[in-house]
Amino acid sequence: MSSLTHFDAQGQAHMVDVADKAHTQRIGIAGGRIEMLPATLAIIESGSAKKGDVLGIARIAGIMAAKKTSELIPLCHPLALTRVAIEFEVVPAGISCKATVETVGPTGVEMEALTAVQVALLTIYDMCKAVDRGMTITGVKLLEKHGGKSGSFVAAG
Repeated sequence: MSSLTHFDAQGQAHMVDVADKAHTQRIGIAGGRIEMLPATLAIIESGSAKKGDVLGIARIAGIMAAKKTSELIPLCHPLALTRVAIEFEVVPAGISCKATVETVGPTGVEMEALTAVQVALLTIYDMCKAVDRGMTITGVKLLEKHGGKSGSFVAAG
């Protein structure tokens, strides 16, 4: 395993210098899920949540979060994103979320994809907490990354 890139030779945190890195197509895909009571899932599916279209609002929140990642994670570079897509799927006892983020640049978009998933799922929690405070966000992870010097990564399973 290589050394941690966000620390200099003296062990001080720093932002990685990406000036000499090639500008390539970069793709990050992350996923996760929120587990909830069947009644909560039924409210989301029927569109009868009092706060509105839960998944539509969560999709916009995820997109906004991807765009704001460098403001939330201290050493992330601000990036010009070329695409952010948020997908939801109803699964047994909950909803899964997948975020795909793309750019052409010198650094990857894994953090943007992970941030998008977390905020989309948190938005679902926020919109449904009045009926189900026991919801659980779980399994958030990087599923794939493509582009750059290190090439591709696809998570096992």
